[in-house]
Amino acid sequence: MFDLTPPPYLVYENLLKTALMEDLGLAGDLTSEVAVPATARARTEINTRHDGRIAGLPMALDTFRLVSPEITVEVLRPDGSDVTPGDVIAVVEGPARAVLTGERVALNILQRLSGIATVTRGAARDAAKHGARVACTRKTTPGLRALEKYAVRVGGGVNHRFGLDDGILVKDNHIAAAGGLDAVLDRIKGRVGHMVKVQVEVDSLDQLEVLLKRPVDAVLLDNMGPDMLRKAVALVAGRMVTEASGGIRPEMVADYAASGVDMLSLGWLTHSAPSLDLGLDFSFR
Repeated sequence: MFDLTPPPYLVYENLLKTALMEDLGLAGDLTSEVAVPATARARTEINTRHDGRIAGLPMALDTFRLVSPEITVEVLRPDGSDVTPGDVIAVVEGPARAVLTGERVALNILQRLSGIATVTRGAARDAAKHGARVACTRKTTPGLRALEKYAVRVGGGVNHRFGLDDGILVKDNHIAAAGGLDAVLDRIKGRVGHMVKVQVEVDSLDQLEVLLKRPVDAVLLDNMGPDMLRKAVALVAGRMVTEASGGIRPEMVADYAASGVDMLSLGWLTHSAPSLDLGLDFSFR
């Protein structure tokens, strides 16, 4: 079951305001102010033009509310809904000028997050067939991390670290800077609290054999093909969590998951997922 717990409003309120300010500029919505009567009202249906999974609807609707508290919304297909072309997701009603002003920012957010959820949905299903899970990474759009990671959860994936303070992940550059794998592990020992998880990246079976002699929680098996991953999983033999990473695209998930790894992390989910095509249909009155 996917996680529909959204980030708190306070986490993304300023993000929505910044996006609206970017669109409004110094003079506001010139077209709507000039072309649309101040008394005009509008009923708007948000609909989908492609198959997908909806994510980000609360954020999109909050965008409209920030433009005008007079705008009302009716949600028909909430986050987590799987939709087909023509499905009406929500109805937005209120002052026509305000609805037009918020349209692009609201759609940008909803399309972006729904696209991530849609791609994650397919990858998570392929991984689950082999008992594995799909996770995102920190390769997110600056300022949108909380929302993009939420979309991954709506798609059926799980989140890796939210930030650098969310656990220890020793990667190849850390190992090089510290003078080797043993040197890194010696420095970590006894320097973090018992609640902090430690994961170490390795890119060879030789490194993995060294790591298996040390008390760590998880191993990141980087840039290994399915055959090498099978060997790595066999070496670990359940002693720590195994995670495959490095250039994995959604269409590759099934082959990689079949290796027996516990997790697959895909930066692709948040840096390359296409937006889901959505639109607004207006009926003015």
